Amino acid sequence: MMSKKLISFIATVLLILGATTQLKAQEAQDEPKWESIMLVPDNTKLKVLGENMRKHNQKYHKEGAFKASVYNILSGPNSGKLIWMMGPLKFSDLDTRPAEGGHDEDWRDNIMPYVMQTEQGEYWEGDSKLSNTSMLPNDPSTYPILFTRYWEVNPGHGFSVESHLEMASKTIKAMPGVHPWGVYNNLFVQGKIGRHIATVSFHKNWTDFGTSWPFRTTFDEVHGANTWDSFIRNRDVTYSNWWDEIWVYDKALSGD
Repeated sequence: MMSKKLISFIATVLLILGATTQLKAQEAQDEPKWESIMLVPDNTKLKVLGENMRKHNQKYHKEGAFKASVYNILSGPNSGKLIWMMGPLKFSDLDTRPAEGGHDEDWRDNIMPYVMQTEQGEYWEGDSKLSNTSMLPNDPSTYPILFTRYWEVNPGHGFSVESHLEMASKTIKAMPGVHPWGVYNNLFVQGKIGRHIATVSFHKNWTDFGTSWPFRTTFDEVHGANTWDSFIRNRDVTYSNWWDEIWVYDKALSGD
């Protein structure tokens, strides 16, 4: 038979584990989320689409959880497409999202006729622990250029994602200067489409791209030069693919 001390110890451990699990679940629930849709515009109707989208976003998506931001994709296979993004929000906010009162009819009649296709309807969750975005202002036009990198995780290697991103996060946070950088998880599986994780660096202007980040130098200082090769090996086995896109914030089409 187990002693009373052993039973008490096991009970304490279970309580701690339960509290930790509950805390992690609560933290995940509180993480900011965004709804995003990729739109393929009819290039012969861009003026009308722009005017109608601005009116729609100004009326229905101007503030709070339902605020909409629109980005133009300038590089990569999705060049020329738009990203319509709503948030940050909680899933519970979606229960009261704009729908009635003319919202859905306005989107149907004044947006969709000028859009050739909608793609990649997604929900993304920020990782506040890994991200370095606390210095970002509420105005997206302050850092209007987004360097977005998508990561596709190799099957069976999800366990190594956190270690790779943690090392990258610690390095970026230690770099001199201000370097807003975010980690975002795609919340719903998309099969062969991938796009499991996105990391985003935020830039004030194009001049930023002419100055390289001191990532490697800072990495060696934070983690030690002898860890660089293992960092790269871990990256290569963790991800099957990654690719970049440049997004530029379109204030004229957004809810600002």
